Amino acid sequence: MPIPVPGPLTGIGPGPHPGQLPVRMRGPADMAEMLPYLLGFFPDDSIVVVGLQGPDLQQGGVIRVDIPDDPAVWPRVAGDAARLLVELSEQRYERPAQVLIYLCRDPAPGAGPARRVLVDLGPLSAALSEAFGRDGVGVKESLCVSGGSWWSFLCTGADCCDPGGTPIRSAEGPGPLAAAATFAGLAPRGSRKTIVAGLSPVGPPEARTVREALEQAGAPFIRELAGPGGRAAAVDRTARMLAGAVTEFRAGAGAIDADRTARLLIGLQDKLGRDRAAEYSEPDELVAAQRLWRYLAQRCVPPFEHLAPPPMTLLAWTAWLAGDTATARIVLARALDIDPGYTLAQLLHESINGGLLPDLLLESVRRERAGRATPPSRPRPAAAPDTGSERPRPARPRGADLRGAGLDDGADTEPGTSGAPGTSGAAGPGGPTPAPEQAADGPGPEPTEGGPPAPAAERPRGRPSRRRLRLPVQRRHRDHTVGG
Repeated sequence: MPIPVPGPLTGIGPGPHPGQLPVRMRGPADMAEMLPYLLGFFPDDSIVVVGLQGPDLQQGGVIRVDIPDDPAVWPRVAGDAARLLVELSEQRYERPAQVLIYLCRDPAPGAGPARRVLVDLGPLSAALSEAFGRDGVGVKESLCVSGGSWWSFLCTGADCCDPGGTPIRSAEGPGPLAAAATFAGLAPRGSRKTIVAGLSPVGPPEARTVREALEQAGAPFIRELAGPGGRAAAVDRTARMLAGAVTEFRAGAGAIDADRTARLLIGLQDKLGRDRAAEYSEPDELVAAQRLWRYLAQRCVPPFEHLAPPPMTLLAWTAWLAGDTATARIVLARALDIDPGYTLAQLLHESINGGLLPDLLLESVRRERAGRATPPSRPRPAAAPDTGSERPRPARPRGADLRGAGLDDGADTEPGTSGAPGTSGAAGPGGPTPAPEQAADGPGPEPTEGGPPAPAAERPRGRPSRRRLRLPVQRRHRDHTVGG
């Protein structure tokens, strides 16, 4: 069943935030036109609910959830959506006074006029109104958006609305509201389907080449982990390969060979390797890094889709840094569809949805990168009298316990895949030792020393993650097309 995906909790409070320009909606036509500007993308097959706060009905929380195909689950989804919006709003400020409901679905090819969608989704609109009513929240408006037109579910009179729908003002001729939203810095990034389709695995003939490379890459990586340098050497090699790939993509390359692709995808499954990748976060690196992360995500061909969350999360991180929170949110939701327990994706998703900025996280990443680039000073040891006793043994590096440092955000390692005992988690001499990701009770981000750019957000309740590092195994599969 679909899970409600919260949107940004902006605008909650007695007035607009500093630097925000108020955009006033004066009726259903404005509400329909503003929808992609509120979300940052054009929704499709979506339930969107916008909370309205205070006596002036300012925009509060926003949530989006896929419309389930099975009408039998609509009442349950409606209850979940109402509960989530109310809880998010109360966490930030107060219970919403009213809500706007949008049901967005274009008619299927050959299914007849868009008005048919209005009839089909009527029970879902009613279920949402009932769910918010049980929570004491009224519905200001409930709109069906389909085929470039809108209808109001609350319109029951024969002469209330045009039976053929009211056209939404188009991007070619936007109204004053869209112009004001654009001036305020709001701009849709395209449709949600288009963004998700851009993450789809490649098809044949390339899929077969990548699949074979992934099948062959698991055993050599295990040998790397078991080699003299252990995990630190494997992470260091991942970092060197990342540096080479980013340099090539900055120079205009659009692809790397299948063997390097496979090794990078496996190396990113180790959170230390992924954290090194997250350091490509400077303005002059973001475009190339985004292209590389998207390229790698598209090479997670069946049956290796489980390798996609790390590059997808990195793509979302760079999109967030570039100010594209809409794409970041959609990509993180896709990563969590594949692996609901991927901790970094969870934490970034919650931080973006909570309206946080990446500034503190970026500062932490920069400190980590700069600390590794600066060799530590080594004071000259004082001369000691020769007593003939055995020299003291060097202290065990901090964080040497790989179970403590964790692969993939606290996951166990498979037997034979851990690094050599006593190796440090950081690559390079004097590198800082990563600390496990941890949650904070407060609302603001609290970067961990040396960890990934994981913001402070409450961890999901329940048992701690015990996922294992999943490496490719050699097997044969028929080549087949993957839908885009």
